Amino acid sequence: MVQDDGLVGLDRVHVAFDDRRAVSDAGIVLVATLAERLQIAALAARFVRLGERTGAANAGRKVMTLVFAMVLGADCVDDCDVLRSGRLSALLGRVAAPSTLGTFLRAFTFGHVRQLDRLLGEVLTRAWRAGAGPGAGRLVVDVDSFIGELYGKAKQGAAFGYTRRRGYHPLLATRADTGEVLHIRLRKGSANTSRGIDRFLDELIARVERAGATGVKLLRADSGFWSNATFAKLEKAGWQFSIGVRLQPAVRAAIEQIPDCAWRTLEDYPPTSIAQIAETVFGKRRLIVRRVRTLNPQGELLPSWELFAFVTNRNDPLAAVEAEHRQHAVVELAIRDLKDQALAHFPSGQFAANAAWTVLAALAHNLLRWSTVIGLPGTTVRAARTLRRRLLTLPGRLTTSARRWTLHLPARWPWQHDFIRALARIRALPAA
Repeated sequence: MVQDDGLVGLDRVHVAFDDRRAVSDAGIVLVATLAERLQIAALAARFVRLGERTGAANAGRKVMTLVFAMVLGADCVDDCDVLRSGRLSALLGRVAAPSTLGTFLRAFTFGHVRQLDRLLGEVLTRAWRAGAGPGAGRLVVDVDSFIGELYGKAKQGAAFGYTRRRGYHPLLATRADTGEVLHIRLRKGSANTSRGIDRFLDELIARVERAGATGVKLLRADSGFWSNATFAKLEKAGWQFSIGVRLQPAVRAAIEQIPDCAWRTLEDYPPTSIAQIAETVFGKRRLIVRRVRTLNPQGELLPSWELFAFVTNRNDPLAAVEAEHRQHAVVELAIRDLKDQALAHFPSGQFAANAAWTVLAALAHNLLRWSTVIGLPGTTVRAARTLRRRLLTLPGRLTTSARRWTLHLPARWPWQHDFIRALARIRALPAA
């Protein structure tokens, strides 16, 4: 079996799927413990009521099966079957079969998806009370939308949008420093960028307040969400905002009135460009403008300036406000993680089923984030793929001796100390 160089001859290795104690993704115990402390299953059973519809029974168990599978990277219903392998189900409790989960998702209507919205908000409140929230600190929220591509023509609500790609057009709000999803809503692919933003903001503002954020709150968004109604809503709620504006003639006219001496060059900008910032007033609000000249392929600066403008109600120094507005791009990291796991696909032909899948994907994404924020405070929040590779997708064996269960994980695992530290901190949390 062993060659002269000490390596096993792979052609001689016999393969057998017969270890009933094996656990394919043993690190899921970390996220499952956090879910247990937050009592998500009980909340799901309490909030998700599908009435007499087929598949309505045991909603809490089905929600948790979907969430745990998504945490491990599932992007379709069939991927959930991995939870029934080996002794993984002994760690998680009873899990539902993929066919059962498909029936469960198809039972959702728009009103039932709203029940999942309530579940997401309540779990957010509990997680923030457990130590993941900003408390009296500053909270920065990014609002954006993205295209979830679809390739089948039979999916309800799928359409071509401004990107000329068929798909859905979800709207979401994320927390800048942790990347967790505060609110999300699935929309048809042809939906305008700002469609439904008024109600979405009302729900977002109320959810954040219920969750216990009492400090300064800032909302950032691009020009697709620019409207006077949005400005007024945020000001009434006591929020700060910096929201991009479209370069309509009136906006361009205001920018052209800025004298040349008012423009300040940004020293920390990439050397391939020249960037300058200035401010003026548009209507009764502060308008901040960045103009950029970049190098063309021949290495010469383009003759005209490219303008980027946004409106804000902040009174902080110009350079600080402009630099922080540019950091709105971090919302793309959360979108990347969502599309790298559950939202890589939308599994059903029914729009409401896919809307339910979207909210559960946000819940799974948040559990990953909270596992780091609560379990490993002070460390950099990693991409979801990195967290799964380091802490979740660990092979293991679950054994029992003298009525004591032991989960055996690989020796010399590079991130074992992070895993043990995170698990200890999460186990120390009191049940919600």
